Amino acid sequence: MRKFDFVICYDISCPKRLSYIAKYLESNGIRIQKSIFLYSQISKEVLSQIVDKIILIIDNDSDDVRVYQIDISRSISINSAIDLSNPLIVK
Repeated sequence: MRKFDFVICYDISCPKRLSYIAKYLESNGIRIQKSIFLYSQISKEVLSQIVDKIILIIDNDSDDVRVYQIDISRSISINSAIDLSNPLIVK
């Protein structure tokens, strides 16, 4: 199974949801900044499970969560982006 690197960033308006999302992402990823997490070498299936959990927690009207696929083997470059409130893949 092929594995990839992802960065998950968020802006959550409710402190309770913010805390829950932060703890959830911190339990699985590496915190880079307060609202940015690195997930290194995970499958797209695992990413899908993480995203599904996040979607259950966030408020689409007031929260913003982004997932960026990156390639850290050649330095960091953004290959594609997923905006959970507007699922559009940018290449």
